[in-house]
Amino acid sequence: MHTGIRISWPATLALLFSTALPAADDLLRLPIGDPARRDREAPVVLDAITDTSNGELISTTRLLEQLSDVGILFIGEDHTNVEFHRVQANVIRSLHESGRQVLIALEMFPYTAQKALDRWTRGQYATDAEFINSADWYTNWGYNWGYYAEIFHLARDNRLRMFGINAPRDVIKAVRTEGFEKLSAEDAEHIPTSVATDDPDHRRLYLAYFDDGDSLHTQLPAEQLDGMVRAQATWDAVMGWNALQALRRHGGPNAIVVVLIGAGHAVYDVGSQRQLADRFDGKMASLLPVPVKDHGGKQIIAVQASYANFLWGVPPAAAPIYPSLGLSLAGSLGRAPNNIIQVENGTPAAAAGLRVGDQLLTLAGQAITGPATLRQAMGELRWGDETEVEVRREEATVQASVLLRRPSQKD
Repeated sequence: MHTGIRISWPATLALLFSTALPAADDLLRLPIGDPARRDREAPVVLDAITDTSNGELISTTRLLEQLSDVGILFIGEDHTNVEFHRVQANVIRSLHESGRQVLIALEMFPYTAQKALDRWTRGQYATDAEFINSADWYTNWGYNWGYYAEIFHLARDNRLRMFGINAPRDVIKAVRTEGFEKLSAEDAEHIPTSVATDDPDHRRLYLAYFDDGDSLHTQLPAEQLDGMVRAQATWDAVMGWNALQALRRHGGPNAIVVVLIGAGHAVYDVGSQRQLADRFDGKMASLLPVPVKDHGGKQIIAVQASYANFLWGVPPAAAPIYPSLGLSLAGSLGRAPNNIIQVENGTPAAAAGLRVGDQLLTLAGQAITGPATLRQAMGELRWGDETEVEVRREEATVQASVLLRRPSQKD
């Protein structure tokens, strides 16, 4: 990845394929998207909002004016960058205080899990932990609740309705592996009646997310690549469609649906917005936070104007504020969901001596049965903590201490 902005792939897409695609373009400067903006750049300024239609820096008040006739607003995110979530919360709060009816659409939940979200916004959970457990947060989503807590509290405290818009994971997997023609009737019910899969701009964006150093995506056969692009387009379409249904069924005259979605589904308006172009006769817009420096420390002073309708300059990307072990479990890819299938170099897991092939049994005293229980156990920990793990290695049970230190730190 290039800029600190990540696309979010389903685990089954990311792990089933070992390797790369052609060398990536600079994701912030692709000549794709809106023909009126694709051939010029727009400035990125820290803590400023850029209107890419003319390159002007505008105030929050002016942004609200520009959004006055917008029915669907896509705000892209890097899931583990707290600055992106602060922008999302800021925009939601500002729209609400301006008098708009704000509906919040969430990639984080499948639309089939709506009941828990309704209970949350009605204030029917006594604690965050009760909601996290009842809503199966760490099954539905792989990222720490802390990144989203401010937005959820804002919605609950102001009775802003929230809607799950994602598809059941197995449906997207079936689209990738089987295609549309072989979908079961049950799976087909979860997706729109048509999905645009032949947009060259969308395909170019997809390829650009992989670079020469990506160990998971090299020399991918054309058939598998086509399946992945088809699945991505379907994912975009499902989330856009469900956001539109929330607006149609629950929105009043001045309603706006704010869609919180991975940046890869929103940039250049070739993802979910593109999939809705023939289904929604109202106005849509996109807003993307952009770090003012890339991971290498190079200043980002401008991006392609077609990247989004509005840019919001944020501080350089930092290490995630919540810890991770730096390993991957088999999950649905194996008979033992808690088998370790990848350990990243320089991470807490590697420093603790955990190995590919180990079966992770417990973490911090909690039984680990797969990725969801691992994410839930990690949700209680912070950088700097020391915790215990237990693994089964061949015929032996091995215990180890794990120091949760950021990968950049050295002994």
